[in-house]
Amino acid sequence: MAPELKMNSSSTLDGNQSSRPFCLLALGYLETVDFCLLEVLIIVFLTVLIISGNIIVIFVSHCAPLLNHHTTSYFIQTMAYADLLVGVSCLVPSLSLLHYPLPVEESLSCQIFGFVVSVLKSVSMASLACISIDRYIAITKPLTYNTLVTPWRLRLCIFLIWLYSSLVFLPSFFHWGKPGYHGDVFQWCAESWHTDPYFTLFIVMMLYAPAALIVCFTYFNIFRICQQHTKEISERQARFSSQSGETGEVQACPDKRYAMVLFRITSVFYILWLPYIIYFLLESSTGHSNRFASFLTTWLAISNSFCNCVIYSLSNSVFQRGLKHLSGAMCTSCTGQTTAKDPYTVRSKGPLNGCHV
Repeated sequence: MAPELKMNSSSTLDGNQSSRPFCLLALGYLETVDFCLLEVLIIVFLTVLIISGNIIVIFVSHCAPLLNHHTTSYFIQTMAYADLLVGVSCLVPSLSLLHYPLPVEESLSCQIFGFVVSVLKSVSMASLACISIDRYIAITKPLTYNTLVTPWRLRLCIFLIWLYSSLVFLPSFFHWGKPGYHGDVFQWCAESWHTDPYFTLFIVMMLYAPAALIVCFTYFNIFRICQQHTKEISERQARFSSQSGETGEVQACPDKRYAMVLFRITSVFYILWLPYIIYFLLESSTGHSNRFASFLTTWLAISNSFCNCVIYSLSNSVFQRGLKHLSGAMCTSCTGQTTAKDPYTVRSKGPLNGCHV
């Protein structure tokens, strides 16, 4: 293992220097604190937000009609489970920074943690690409959509997403290179596990670039088609003075609003992950590292696991109604009252779409 990193705070006692923690931010700490306080606060705060937010998304998606399109809900639930596991896995570096003894050695701990988080975020990235493909098929082939996109094919696609994501990052266990900086809270990962430009290029070509190109192509064509259909119907209404009470946009592209929600989720994902990917490419190509930058870009990217929940709650009116009715049903159950007016309640004191509240 590489020698311990020197801390910014000075010390004349070798015993105190050797007992000081390995802190990536290196902003200094009190002599009485023997762990990385700022790093722990950031990671624990994000962990709590990610776990609680995704539990709410999973609960609402299972117990209430979260989305009008059952096909995309498969991928959205997959993302929610992957993001929830990201939050749970973040407990590992928290325990390490708090000097809690881990069951396996540090080198293996950081390798496993880096691999797991990389796979989980790859699942999210691939799910976003599949969601965009699903919406593209729904708009370009509406008549044959139900025959092309079946529940069995969706389950197979989700299985392939998990399998492919695992295979892409598996070479990291065979000393080809580092899959990312998620494990750098462990000293061995930061000092002894280096990136490899060929492995980084492999990850970009097999994952980052295809997912980004698919998303750009599909959403560009989705909004182009919606705009074209809206223009055509507006012209027909003006020509024939149609007295229909519906707007042209709703008739032409009923999925546009829903596509916008998914587009916002995708955009925020890539915005938060772009600094991480850029730094990953720069370090792999130049060989120069900055622990402060790696920590910030890594946990900024991981914070996306919570941002998806925020986008759902702010952008999706169906999710808002589902959460509202579920909250009301839970409060009613707690107070011992029943109501027959709730459209999400099957029977008084009964299950809520299969979930007992």
